[in-house]
Amino acid sequence: MSWGNELWDQYDNISSHTHKGIEFLDKYGSFVRDRCAIEIDYAAKLRRLVKNYQPKKKEEEDSEFTSFQSFRNVLKEIGDLAGQREVVAENLQQQVLSGINLLSKNLRDERKKALQEGQTLTQNLQAHYGALERAKRNYEKAYRDAEKAVENYQKADADLNLSRAEVEKQRHNMNMKCAQSDDAKNEYANQLQKLNRLQSVHFETALPDVFNRLQEIDEKRTRGLKEFIKGAADVEASVAPIISRCLEGIVKASESINEKEDSIKVIERYQSGFMPPNDVPFEDLSKMDTNSQHSSNAVGGTNVNHMTSKGTVTANKLKKRVGIFGIFGSNKEDFSDLPPTQRRKKLAAKVQELTTKVQQEQAARDGLMKMKGVYEANSVLGDPMTVEKQLNESNHNLEKLKQELRKYQHMLEQATNQSILQQSPKSATRQNHTQNGQRGSRHSNGSEHHDHHHSRDGEDQPDDAGSLSSSASPESGLGTSHTSLPGSGQGSASEQINDDHFYDPEPLQPLGTCRALYPFEASSEGSIPIKDGEELHVIELDQGDGWTRVRRMNEWTEGFVPTTYIEITLFVDVEGVDHLYVNIDNKAEQQ
Repeated sequence: MSWGNELWDQYDNISSHTHKGIEFLDKYGSFVRDRCAIEIDYAAKLRRLVKNYQPKKKEEEDSEFTSFQSFRNVLKEIGDLAGQREVVAENLQQQVLSGINLLSKNLRDERKKALQEGQTLTQNLQAHYGALERAKRNYEKAYRDAEKAVENYQKADADLNLSRAEVEKQRHNMNMKCAQSDDAKNEYANQLQKLNRLQSVHFETALPDVFNRLQEIDEKRTRGLKEFIKGAADVEASVAPIISRCLEGIVKASESINEKEDSIKVIERYQSGFMPPNDVPFEDLSKMDTNSQHSSNAVGGTNVNHMTSKGTVTANKLKKRVGIFGIFGSNKEDFSDLPPTQRRKKLAAKVQELTTKVQQEQAARDGLMKMKGVYEANSVLGDPMTVEKQLNESNHNLEKLKQELRKYQHMLEQATNQSILQQSPKSATRQNHTQNGQRGSRHSNGSEHHDHHHSRDGEDQPDDAGSLSSSASPESGLGTSHTSLPGSGQGSASEQINDDHFYDPEPLQPLGTCRALYPFEASSEGSIPIKDGEELHVIELDQGDGWTRVRRMNEWTEGFVPTTYIEITLFVDVEGVDHLYVNIDNKAEQQ
């Protein structure tokens, strides 16, 4: 069915319908334009949301928690979703909106041309209708005039009183009017014939062609709207897989949250490493004299101090022995303001960082040495002296890094040893022995004498010999030099204390075993000689001065040996110990 045949007389309605159809197409184009604006605004707001909720620098420390990591992944996926909304807006503008605008313009031009042609045809038909109407009126007037002339002639011819001339005049007038009537009739017939032919062509061919073109224009508009709606859906569907993956990523991020793991990380972050305080003893004043009351008050005050974070029994006693390292106590770079566990973590991280830097600097130095060798082998490639300055600077930087690494390894070793003592099953007994003054002295200069190593404010003061204990490698000469051990000629006579006074009433239980890596000749009081490969019991760990107390396997001979001369295997499984002594062994091998 075509509009030309079925709607041959609906010119105005067809014109109005096609106009409304193109306006509807423009309306859909406005809808797509507004949707693009909304998609862009939505994407911008999503990106702003992601930016506003990005973790701040002060929150970076929480990045280890699974919930925090999951939220960061969610933000990343939301950012990707925002990008897909931008893609949708861009594709709608390029593929749909631009097509709508182009089609609308073409349809308007084609409709205008068709309507102009139809208007021309209609005006031509109307002109022929006007000509026919005029010819008809002329014919009617001429016909009436001819009838009147015939009637006048008949009256004149019947009237005997009129002359022959008068009768002839009326007859001549009649003949003229009848001729004019015939001419008007023929003109009317001609106009009618023309109109009928034109009207047939107009309503059967010309105007239907115009209506059919308008029908094609409207169908093209409808078909275009169909394609544009489907195209908009295709644009949305093209990003659906990516959006689906983003949603899957969000679900995966939620599934990665592990509350148990986060709880463990909370323990790792905030665990202090301190031991819980002992029970407060009951003081029966009725059974105590005045002196014992004073003593009890002093002991009670001590217990109170032991409950503080840095006033435990172990911390106080260990502080006497490692007092020579008090130079790091007030420096925050050694993390001394942190609890023991946290301090060990920070020190281990620092050791790892310095180890990486040392490896990088060594690689750079090796590269310079290779370059220097190439230049020396072939002077055409370059002057070896140009590399010498860089090589010296690299060696200087490497030595500084190694010194700093050894410093932090020593601090880590000290902190780990303190933790081992606190967690050892015999630590409480050993602490009591130390507190009662019954712990054996490894040196003869009275390094654990309370009166000589505490100032008025109770802080430990390093002795003169302590400054030499930071170098305990085989090459340092510590085993053969009297100045390398405290008490070898450095203290006064009043500071010399008999070893028998500090003899343990009960033998200390071994903490582990050790194997001698190098032979050692004891040349200082308190030390014992060892042979290469000899197996010994470890009685007391190195607590910062570079010496470890050992006992021979099949006898009760005890003494101190350099820590770097032995490889230690502990009975107590303490986190971080294996890593520590691997570092000690590596240091011994490097030295």
